[in-house]
Amino acid sequence: MTVPTKTVDLLQGMRPAVKGLGESATLHLNRLSAELAASGKKVFRFGFGQSPFPIPSRVVEALRNNAHQRLYIPSRGLGELRETIAGYLKRRDWSGCRSEDVLVAPGTKELFFLFQVSWRGRTLLPAPSWVSYEPQARLMGNEVGSIVTRPQDGWKITAQTLDDACRRSSGPFLLILNYPNNPAGTTYRQEELESLSEVARRHGIVVIADEIYAELDHGAGHVSMAQFYPEGTIVSTGLSKWCGAGGWRLGAFVFPNELESMRRAMTSVASESYSCVASPVQFAATVAYRGGADIEEYLDACRAVLSSVGQRVWKALEDAGVPTAAPQGGFYLFPDFEPFRERLSQRGISTSSDLCRVLLEETGVAILAGSAFGCPPEMLTARLAYVDFDGERLLSEWSGAASPEAAEQAAAKASQRMLEGISRMGEWLRRS
Repeated sequence: MTVPTKTVDLLQGMRPAVKGLGESATLHLNRLSAELAASGKKVFRFGFGQSPFPIPSRVVEALRNNAHQRLYIPSRGLGELRETIAGYLKRRDWSGCRSEDVLVAPGTKELFFLFQVSWRGRTLLPAPSWVSYEPQARLMGNEVGSIVTRPQDGWKITAQTLDDACRRSSGPFLLILNYPNNPAGTTYRQEELESLSEVARRHGIVVIADEIYAELDHGAGHVSMAQFYPEGTIVSTGLSKWCGAGGWRLGAFVFPNELESMRRAMTSVASESYSCVASPVQFAATVAYRGGADIEEYLDACRAVLSSVGQRVWKALEDAGVPTAAPQGGFYLFPDFEPFRERLSQRGISTSSDLCRVLLEETGVAILAGSAFGCPPEMLTARLAYVDFDGERLLSEWSGAASPEAAEQAAAKASQRMLEGISRMGEWLRRS
């Protein structure tokens, strides 16, 4: 006798929030660009935001010397590293920071996710903001509220727009404030942070100040939100951007004493998930955060190079008729293609994702749609990362240049490929 088989949906237990969740937009574009390049197409890779610079040699040597470190480290992180990170923030501008306030993880991305796991409330995000903040919140069932920004404000929220967002809904509130900003490349200055702090204090907002690009401020120097709202601000830092060590996967959250319970909760979740960051990486990171004259020279050169290259790419966009906020930190720009809306519409292009897809197919220019960063799909914006150059070579040429003019000439030469990409984009837009 044949026994009838029953068809069982083996995926019936999958969380609804996970169904349909795609690959991170930045990682997807990086993979697609690599595939196109491998097929022989000339690709101008403006899509993936990764530091172009080598890791400082002394930090690499520290990793090599600690390769034998094999024991598990407490989930909070290596004690010496946590002490060093606290000292680093004290040197910068947060005098009340203590080692016991620090939680180390395999990248800040993991820490943002642990926070969403440990918290329930409404996440307030500037639009645009980094691509993973919103999916992480929604995965854990937390509500997300977008605070629309304007190009004339440098794509930054204001005290008024933050206050309005809080009055329109109920808390508890989390505000993720990333600056220098990914994707816009702009940053907040002291008077803006003071105003935002007043609103945050009035509404009892928890703020995560994502300061991963803090050391890459192009101008007057980074100022932390924690200076003005110390009781409610968690500072996020890591090695990926200022130290060129994205693949090492090391980040840290630094909590105020008032949020100690959250730090403890996240540490408990960490102990049940990733256990700890790789031991050799933590020992090497201690050297990086301790700093020194060589690290400062490295950072000075990185900032100068990024400022020079960023200004060149920004000017090329402006000359092509694409309005763009001037770069203030990090290595991103957020061009606005609104002046070309009518021409693009005639070709059936009405969304930022359409714009970026067709642009890549027809010109090889890879930029990331503004909709990936929380902007309305019909808003014709995109993120452009100006890191498509040999960072090790340019850093060496810049530092060894006989004069400022020679350094600028080296930056101009290194920027040629990117400027060619902008030129190709401009030609495509004009004939659309």
